[in-house]
Amino acid sequence: MLLQEERYVVKWLSQYGALPRVQVARMLRKPAGAAEKILRSLRRMGQIEDISGGYYVGLDPMCKPDQRTIIAVWVLLQFLDQVGPLDHYPAVYPSQIFFLKEDVGYEIVVLYEGEQSQLRLLQPQDDLKYIIVLPHISMAEGLRLPPVPCLFTTVEFQGSEVPEVKFYS
Repeated sequence: MLLQEERYVVKWLSQYGALPRVQVARMLRKPAGAAEKILRSLRRMGQIEDISGGYYVGLDPMCKPDQRTIIAVWVLLQFLDQVGPLDHYPAVYPSQIFFLKEDVGYEIVVLYEGEQSQLRLLQPQDDLKYIIVLPHISMAEGLRLPPVPCLFTTVEFQGSEVPEVKFYS
């Protein structure tokens, strides 16, 4: 029988695929040592596997990390104190993640260069806000936005394992 935190990890990895070990540890909201202990326990039980030399963890060794999802999870982590462990899940394309914060739904949309037209595929609703992740903030100038509140963000790694996430209105 799995502990609650172990069930969370299995659920997240089943939803998002392989994720960087550091992201999973942060999602657990535990000190690094405690999070690592949970991951070791899951690995021993055969519930998760190390991928790419242990940089990523996934449900099986054939999991391929999805970079859009990983970027979206970095943005989600900025709101983790206000979002329950199970109050987020994969969204409908072109969004990557949906989460609830204070009874308002948010969708995280990761766009790469030249994908501005993907925003036309969004289906805006009342009580829904978009967080649009861009490679650089200057790309925001040419976007045709849906008629709902939108927030922009960039995720910049700058040579470190944990990126800097910057928000713009």
